[in-house]
Amino acid sequence: MTYNSYEKEVRRIYTIDYYAYGSGMKGWNSQYKAIVAMGALLFCIGADDWKVSVFVFLSMGAVTIFAGKFPWRNYLVLLRLPLAFLIMGTAAIVIGFSSVARGTVIVSVWGHFLYLQEGGIELACGLVLKAMAALSAMYMLVLSTPAGEIISILRRLHVPKIIVELMNMIYRFIFVLMDTQCKMKLAAESRLGFSGFKTSCRTFGSGAGNLFVISLKKAGVYYDAMAARCYDGDLLFLEEEKKWRGWQVCAGAGYFLILILISAVPF
Repeated sequence: MTYNSYEKEVRRIYTIDYYAYGSGMKGWNSQYKAIVAMGALLFCIGADDWKVSVFVFLSMGAVTIFAGKFPWRNYLVLLRLPLAFLIMGTAAIVIGFSSVARGTVIVSVWGHFLYLQEGGIELACGLVLKAMAALSAMYMLVLSTPAGEIISILRRLHVPKIIVELMNMIYRFIFVLMDTQCKMKLAAESRLGFSGFKTSCRTFGSGAGNLFVISLKKAGVYYDAMAARCYDGDLLFLEEEKKWRGWQVCAGAGYFLILILISAVPF
């Protein structure tokens, strides 16, 4: 791993926060974005209509790409992994295995049948569309809103303080550990630590053990740093005041009105 490849890997680790701070929607009120995203998600789930799911998926994606100035290639990459899990997860809905022939038989082996369940394809497609629409709505929120503002929203919703602070610390510390792992991997590769299978296994094992020890040391260092800054159990952050704008309220109301009209149209 060269230094340039290390920089690319670190940049990929911080992708979500990197794009959230550079988003074209960063100046929008975080509560407004959360209301629109959660409203679209709940409406999509409650309506149970493929037209609504398609509209939410496309509209939220368009907002993220055009208003948030998020690279469309990276957006497709973010959609690829959950889509693969959804396809594998819904395979059980479409395909069945039984000793009795049901639906449309695909393969018959020793008196057992692999078959397509009746209505399974339509149900699976509906679930995939609904899940992708909900995911698109959440992407609109997290790719345009820094983690600190999302945690601030949870605090205003009176989520228990211990949960909010644990979420914040765990979220931040994950990136610290990933950065440490990248540096350890770079050091191991520079010493031919992955030159063979046996060597790679030994390097991986020692690296995992060292990462655990380093994580404990870093946890102590960060706690000392917090205590030196008068940490008394409350994580307080400066928040930028972002006002609601009239056109945003009108756009949000119009968006949900369109969702209602789409769900009311029979097809």
